[in-house]
Amino acid sequence: MSERRDLLRLAADLGADFRDSLPTRPVQAPASAAELRAALGGPLPEGPADAAEVTRELAAAAEPGLMGTPGGRFFGFVIGGTVPAALAADVLTAAWDQNAGLYATSPAASVAEEVAGAWLVELLGLPSHASFGFVTSGQTANFTALAAARHHVLGAAGWDVERDGLGGAPRIRVVVGEKRHGTIDRALRMLGMGAPTDVVPADDQGRLRVSELRVGDGPTIVCAQAGEVSTGAFDDFAAIREAAPDAWLHVDGAFGLWAAVSPRLRPLLEGVECADSWATDAHKWLNGPYDCGVAFTARPESHSGAFSARAPYLVFDASTRDELDWNPEHSRRARGFAVWAAIRSLGRSGIRELVERCCDHARAFAAGLEALGAEVLNDVVLNQVLFRFATDEETERVVRAVQGGGEAWVGGTTWAGRPTIRLSVSSWETTEDDVERALRAFATALA
Repeated sequence: MSERRDLLRLAADLGADFRDSLPTRPVQAPASAAELRAALGGPLPEGPADAAEVTRELAAAAEPGLMGTPGGRFFGFVIGGTVPAALAADVLTAAWDQNAGLYATSPAASVAEEVAGAWLVELLGLPSHASFGFVTSGQTANFTALAAARHHVLGAAGWDVERDGLGGAPRIRVVVGEKRHGTIDRALRMLGMGAPTDVVPADDQGRLRVSELRVGDGPTIVCAQAGEVSTGAFDDFAAIREAAPDAWLHVDGAFGLWAAVSPRLRPLLEGVECADSWATDAHKWLNGPYDCGVAFTARPESHSGAFSARAPYLVFDASTRDELDWNPEHSRRARGFAVWAAIRSLGRSGIRELVERCCDHARAFAAGLEALGAEVLNDVVLNQVLFRFATDEETERVVRAVQGGGEAWVGGTTWAGRPTIRLSVSSWETTEDDVERALRAFATALA
């Protein structure tokens, strides 16, 4: 027992050393793939090794290959850091080692998820009766919500997809926007529905053009977006619902749904409550640890209908929540503990302040980049800044130079057929000084 305690302390100390280094270490991982393979590779071990030595060896070998994503100077993707209480809760979650698939295998995990899910429904302004499932990511949240949608629209057409599969089923019409996130298409493929049947053109901010949305009869799913991944733009949910009153309306809101916590930003989500399902990711603006997506539906019977499983050896109690009824996993990590801790530590006001501060930083970035000669291509309504420089060659050179310099990390993309840079501010750790350091890195790259 003493050795185990010492080992957990060692792991905590090594983890804390990494976190403490974030303000000064390069954001870009310095090691090459060949160097990491040399450090982590080797022949298959033939026998046991001391656990403490293995822990030190792993930390030393992996450290040069770690990105500074939890820190305040990573702007490449919509990736938040982890707030301290959620980080500590995740350490406890690993130590507790609970199977959060059934109430019977961990009553505490079940109830923590039940409470945290209800808190999320309230924070995000969703219908109070909405069901929820804690899953691995925004990808799996979209998959889970669209599985519920498939169950519902085929059931309404007289087809039991869980019993009879998709062979011979009525074709589901799936309507998406041109600028949807790739996780929508991937979820549809995994669900056997194939590629979207209708792709609606987008405007210059990536919003679905509702005037060009056409919905006919038969099973139909419409996918809308809260927070386009490059511009942060929001679809017009109320108008989409009016144009498709009988379709299942799904909203991919991996980060954009969190605008609901701010009175200043909430108008961006007008009408979102009229949807049938929503997907978000707690590692983004709640700044919880990986992994934790959340799927919500306004139709709990279709949600559980798509996933519930029973077997003689499983123990159920109708008065408690069994997590496997709401997600595609059976055995699973107890994700609710870290989400509970993040919400409990920040509260409504702390989450609002985190989201608004990131948006303020994004506007400061836009102003600073324009002063350096960049063309900002989006209306900076949220935490995303999309920009480029005078020529495609300069844009590509600058993004490589900033990444390689280590002071900040931003991602390249393509917009309107041209190389572009996308900057996301998502971390609670980002400060005004981090913004200034990143802008200086751009100035250096341009020079």
